[in-house]
Order: sequence, then structure tokens, then C-alpha cells
Amino acid sequence: MTTTGTRPATAPPARARVHPALLAMAGSLCIALSSVFIKVSGASGSTSAFWRCLFSLPVLAALVWWERRRGTARRRLVLPVLAGVGLGVDFVLWGDAIALVGAGIATVLLSVQVVIVPAVAYLVFRERPSKRFVRAAPVLLAGIVLAGGLAGTPAFGPDPVLGAVLALGAGVGFAAYLVLMRRSTGPGARDHTLFVATLSAGAVAVAIGVPTGRLDLSPGWPALGWLLALALIGQIAGWLLISTALPRLSSATGATMMLLQPVGAILMGVVLLGERPSAPQLAGCLVVLGAVAFVGAGSRRSPRGGSAAARQRRPEHRSFGGTPPGSDRVGRAGHRTGA
Repeated sequence: MTTTGTRPATAPPARARVHPALLAMAGSLCIALSSVFIKVSGASGSTSAFWRCLFSLPVLAALVWWERRRGTARRRLVLPVLAGVGLGVDFVLWGDAIALVGAGIATVLLSVQVVIVPAVAYLVFRERPSKRFVRAAPVLLAGIVLAGGLAGTPAFGPDPVLGAVLALGAGVGFAAYLVLMRRSTGPGARDHTLFVATLSAGAVAVAIGVPTGRLDLSPGWPALGWLLALALIGQIAGWLLISTALPRLSSATGATMMLLQPVGAILMGVVLLGERPSAPQLAGCLVVLGAVAFVGAGSRRSPRGGSAAARQRRPEHRSFGGTPPGSDRVGRAGHRTGA
């Protein structure tokens, strides 16, 4: 029996059906494993940052070559380089914080970006956070305090105070990376942007590690094996997923979704590293998850609560969380030019 003329329309590619929030979640969980790899490798922050970037560059270079064969999108240099500086600072300080305060706690404290990113986006780009995010922000911060063991619970690690300071500094660098990466990644230039940012981050690791004597160019095995896993999972898989999702998310929503990183790091620290967070810390993880779900549920709706078809007729609300008032024109222009 022939089916000519009756065959249903070809389904859209699977990639088109993947929600950016799901991509951000998957990338966040990949990055959550990074703290485990760094701790078991025993490498310093500069060493882990240098090797994860070095191992990543050949794979990213191949992706850039393939990306350029498929199109001729404009590729910028300054913003990705600056984003990489923030990422390099994050890598170095966070790697040292993990050894001082524990993998889970260091990653939780890194979540200071949840406040910095929307604040910078509003001050610089006039991108106003959603009302749900504003309401959830105090709850998110309370969850971070609990999950980080900062509410009077015992602290992990040989020097938790210094570890906390380094982790918070890493959060500032990470916030700079998120803001700049979202503005520098455009259609057809994602892999190029990530390659340049990774190269810049590796240069920062050298610039910090050589003068301080913290860069080990021959860590040996099995440390190199763990750092290779860090590069492939945390650097390549994680950041490719996140760099794909960020341009399709509002700044506030993207920062909120990435709070899954500290929650995942806490759980992986328990299962894989034998870290034992207290009951308040575990409660903080639940608070963070609940706040993420609250913000995510609201941002999936259109402003009028319409159907998916109605949202498609309003392209300014297609991305997760919609486009904040006053930022739609700037955001579309930036993506057209590959900013």
C-alpha cells in the first residue's frame, strides 16, 4: 500500500525540541562533577585550570573547523577574550577553594553569581529580572546560606574561611563570564566563542600560576587522568550545553537554573567523596531546588498564559523566561552580529 500524499509532515529535528532549560540543567550537572575530579586529582587551582583548558582546545578546535564549514557568521574576539578572563579567575580560585573547604561547599559558595548576574544585566543592559525571580531571590540566598554550612553548622576543610573567600571570588569571575558569554555567543559562532574563552582562561591560569609557583606542568598519573575527565565532561560537554542554552535564556533565569551545580556537587560529594553535610545543609539544597522550580514554572508561561502556538506568534517570548522589558531590541541585535 502506497503512502504517497498521506505521509505526515517531517518531524522537526530533535535539537529543535530540546528546551534550553534542559540543556542548562544537563550542563550544570556535568560541571557539578568538575569539583569531584579536581579534588581527587589533588591538583592546585592553577594546575587544574591550565590542564582542563589545554585538554579541551583540540576538541574545541575541531568543532570550530566544522562550525566554519557550515556558515559564515561574524565572529568576535574581544568579548570572548574578556569572558575567558572571568572564567580563568573562576577556575583558579575555585580549584584552590575546593581543597580548603570541600567540593560541595566551594561550589555552593560559587553561587553568589545568582545575585551578581541579574544585577549586572540590569545595570549594564537594562535587562530587568522577572517578578518571580525577585520574589525567589531571598529564598535562593537563604538556601545558599544553609547549603553552604554558613548558618552555624560545622565547616569542612583545613581552612574554611580562606576557602570561602576564594570561592566567593570565583563566583565574581563566574558571573562576569556568564554575562559576557551571553552577549558574545551568536548563531553560527558558538564553538568559536567557547574556543577563544577557553584559550583566554588557560592564559589566565598561567599568568596566576607561574608567579605564585602554583602551576605544575608535570602532575603525572593518575592526576592527569582525572584532569582529562575534567576537561571532557566539565569543560567540553558542560560548557557546550550551557553556551547553547544561555543565549536563549534571560540572565536571571540562566543564573537560577545553574544553581543546580551546587546542589549536584553537594550530592556527589556525599556519594563519591564521603563528605557529610549536616541536616541544615541538605535542607538548603531542597530550598534551592524549590526556588529553581518556582522560577522555572513561571518563566515557561507566556505573559497571557497562552498556548505554545500563541507563543510562537510572539517571538519575543519564545525563550525560557521570555525577554525582559526593554531588552528585546538589544538582545536581537547582539545575536544578529554575533556579539
